[in-house]
Amino acid sequence: MSKVYISEEDELLVRKILRKGLLAEEREPKWKSLRLALALSLARSEPPSEEYDDYRPRGGEYAWEQLLGKEPEVTYEDSYRAVLSVYHNLDLFDSANDEFGRLLQRHIRRGLAEIRTGWRETHNFYEFIYQELLSRVQVPEAAETDLSGPLMAALGELGIAAQIAKRTDGPRLQSFDLVLADATQLRSLQKANENLALILGTDPISFSLPGTPRTVTAHIPKPKDAWHTVTWAQIAEHVPDESLAQLGVCLGVDPAGTAVTFDLSQAPHLLVAGTTNSGKSVTLHAIIGSLLIKSGTERLKLSLIDPKQVEFAIYKGLAHLTPESPITDMAIAKTHLEDIVKEMGEREAKLAELGFKNLQEWRKQRTDAPPYHVVFVEELADLIMQYPDAEVPLVRLAQKGRASGIHLVLATQRPDSVTLSGLLRTNVPSRVALSVQKASESRIILDDSGAELLLGQGDALVKIVGEEVKRVQCAFVDNSDIKNIISRRRT
Repeated sequence: MSKVYISEEDELLVRKILRKGLLAEEREPKWKSLRLALALSLARSEPPSEEYDDYRPRGGEYAWEQLLGKEPEVTYEDSYRAVLSVYHNLDLFDSANDEFGRLLQRHIRRGLAEIRTGWRETHNFYEFIYQELLSRVQVPEAAETDLSGPLMAALGELGIAAQIAKRTDGPRLQSFDLVLADATQLRSLQKANENLALILGTDPISFSLPGTPRTVTAHIPKPKDAWHTVTWAQIAEHVPDESLAQLGVCLGVDPAGTAVTFDLSQAPHLLVAGTTNSGKSVTLHAIIGSLLIKSGTERLKLSLIDPKQVEFAIYKGLAHLTPESPITDMAIAKTHLEDIVKEMGEREAKLAELGFKNLQEWRKQRTDAPPYHVVFVEELADLIMQYPDAEVPLVRLAQKGRASGIHLVLATQRPDSVTLSGLLRTNVPSRVALSVQKASESRIILDDSGAELLLGQGDALVKIVGEEVKRVQCAFVDNSDIKNIISRRRT
């Protein structure tokens, strides 16, 4: 195969990228769009699936020389073969191996699918590409930096008298318990936030009260070359057992490095929101992974709704999933949610018949209780945009699902009043706010500002119902982690 074939839908997107995204003239070569799509796909760690072999109805065909580029004395095809050989751990220079063309096409078509689901004509295309490619990069770790000296000097410059009682190093933040000479200086310290960050040359600084007299804790972002990634291996051992939580979750660690856990069954529903590159998708994987490592199919059922068609594909075939999952067709997703509402009604009727208050009681007393059912929606905005009335079953589940063991985890990168109506927000009380661009978006997620000051890449403010807001560095769960979890939970 010396050509790459794309579908009719792909070809229409290629033209839209040129016209609306790159603002190019019609005569500009279309392979520019395909190369961008290839880069997006190669930035992902898992290989593209066989579904991208099917390009019917055919919309366009591109010769390798046209797509990969060729000059009289240079063969760029070899460079692409080398990249794909390393990515797939195959020898794609072997003349007997005809996989190169097939894999090239899969990557390009997957990249186009990501653009189709993640970019809107009204959004800046260059910003979308920049964020999508940058979000795949992991910052290397480096030696720690002690900010104690610069902090004391900065406080002196601002006229704030304080002593450092304790210093704690976290993955992204260095936290200092400051004992103020005068408690009235707390307001001065808070007002001096921007000046303090300017003097220290850091990202925005936040404060919390540890409960010790005249003490305030300053959380100061470390230089990026001193950031540390919180891995799945670090948090997996802290996921609560069934004796402590029915649906135990470990998200990551707080600024002191302590694991942050909660029971989803008591949450009882969760909103996860943040802009592109905020770490939303890996946070969802941490939640799913937490649930899977502690629960077999007799305790847990999962519905995965994935409008972007890429984030939940890796879970396909998992025994915990409902037969339709992962669901990528939003019409099917809407019907599926309505079916879960019916399931909730049946569970409620059975609970009333047996005289139990909730599923937890039922499971303790009898062996015929159904499993907990957790519904994940990877991009709520896409579902609501295509089917606004899908909000009706979501609100119904949020209002009444807890007693029958049905719980929602709703994620979006567009936290606005259209995606998150007041009724839905009211009934989803627990929130994970990742970095957003505006304070107004933070208020929609948390009912308070603060998320606009986060650092991105998993830095979050977590508000579980009944608890104080916590600063959390969410764990990075890579593809190999997910595969290891799935391999142990196929049955």
